[in-house]
Amino acid sequence: MYETVSNGLNNQRARCIVVGNEKGGSGKSTTVINLIFGLMDSGHNVICVDLDFRQRTLSRFLECRTAYGEVTDQTLDMPDLRRFSPSALGAVATARGAELSRFDTFMKGLQGNADYIVIDTPGNDTVLGAHAHSHADVLVTPINDSFIDLDVIARLSPLDMHVTGPGHYTESVWEQRIVKQARDKCDTDWIVLRNRLGALESNNKRSMDTVMKELVKRFGFKALPGFGERVIFRELFLKGLTLFDVAASDGDNRRTMSHVAAKHEVRKLLGAVTTAATASGQNHVAA
Repeated sequence: MYETVSNGLNNQRARCIVVGNEKGGSGKSTTVINLIFGLMDSGHNVICVDLDFRQRTLSRFLECRTAYGEVTDQTLDMPDLRRFSPSALGAVATARGAELSRFDTFMKGLQGNADYIVIDTPGNDTVLGAHAHSHADVLVTPINDSFIDLDVIARLSPLDMHVTGPGHYTESVWEQRIVKQARDKCDTDWIVLRNRLGALESNNKRSMDTVMKELVKRFGFKALPGFGERVIFRELFLKGLTLFDVAASDGDNRRTMSHVAAKHEVRKLLGAVTTAATASGQNHVAA
């Protein structure tokens, strides 16, 4: 079990937030970036870890942010990016075991330096990415609001959409929660974020609502509305900027409305995540 560590900031261990989903295109990068900078905007010190060694979207975003700040002569707030080097031996079983042990040591070394640790995991199945889930106090899983994306969470009957069992990602999450319970003596709070929710009622949306209610009861996660399909997220990426860098008055009326709505979506997610993380911290202390 982790001990309560004084970091000179809040006298508690850093809460670990993992953003994960083995299916790409679900808004994982948008989620992790806005979580990091939303926490920073709220006054928290944040360490971020990019385990998506192939795509490196988070790392690329921070590189764009640094470059934009230099070109525009601005001082932009940055999180503390820490790098973990993967094993050069690849899939050799002994190398995998050593790599996971190194990662556990790496994570312990981050304690005492921040309020939150945010980990971006790859959008595919990797041993290290799965193991990182075992360090999550809060796991955030973005999915598109469709039955295609829901397949990684649950198996459904094609006749009546009854839940017949967990999907492969849910099984992986359960396995890593067992690892966490054995090591840290507490559980992970799991949030499934429904991105790209349609504004209008439709048969698909109603069916998704019905299935999600059953999944919440059976699989023990919280389902939250996430981010809409908004151009502003894509526009800001190349500059390395977020909603928290842009004043709501910038741009025309259409962009202003999109900005306000998007920021509201981020604030709702932040509220849910920080509430869950606070509860997790209390569980650690109690344990």
